[in-house]
Amino acid sequence: MSRFYVSKEKINTKKNEILIEGEEFHHAIDVMRLKDSDKVIIFDGTGNEYTGFINKIDPKSKKATVEVVKIETPSSGKTSEVVLAQAIPKKGKMDYIVEKATELGVKRIVPLVTGRTIVRPDEGGGEKKVSRWRKLAIESAKQSGRADIPAVSEVTPFKKAIEEIERYDLALFACLSGKTVSLKKAVGDFKSGKIIVFVGPEGDFTPEEISLASGKNCRHVSLGWRVLKSDTAGLFLISVLDYEFNI
Repeated sequence: MSRFYVSKEKINTKKNEILIEGEEFHHAIDVMRLKDSDKVIIFDGTGNEYTGFINKIDPKSKKATVEVVKIETPSSGKTSEVVLAQAIPKKGKMDYIVEKATELGVKRIVPLVTGRTIVRPDEGGGEKKVSRWRKLAIESAKQSGRADIPAVSEVTPFKKAIEEIERYDLALFACLSGKTVSLKKAVGDFKSGKIIVFVGPEGDFTPEEISLASGKNCRHVSLGWRVLKSDTAGLFLISVLDYEFNI
């Protein structure tokens, strides 16, 4: 069944009606050729899903309305939330990370600039990249059947991100040097809650960054004897956490 994203302000729950416009109208009507009475699913990015039927298409204004017949609210099955703090890799690989992290269920993605990060977007370039990543998160949520959309933060310096650790119940810091434990041991006594995962750039975190993380009560973890690329490491971590804690 066709699935589309519509922001909450376009959803009128009193009238059981949803307005589709903009890019989603183009996708539904011009690309997919949907017509009146066709059944669709709408999600608002917060976990709510609406099943309904298209009942009015206005080609001139590029708007369509959907009559809602069923509303599903977020389930309470999740036991933990995961935030991925990912150093921005080279060659546009952050696009891939955002897409796959969305599919795997992360709550938020924080693009990091660390001491060894090569890609360092300026203010204007950073805004464009973040805007693109947010759109990719929406598209990935649509494709994967996810009802909520992970937040994508602004490009964040490492020192600022590390100061937020107190908000979380568990902080995992993947690094190649320093005193590390296995991922299995790091999560062995954890039951549920908010988790933040730090993944470094090509070349790993700097000794200063590793020291800062140690002082913030991060659990330094090894991902095994293989050296994983930056864009692989984060997705591997998320997959393990999804298996363990149903994120």
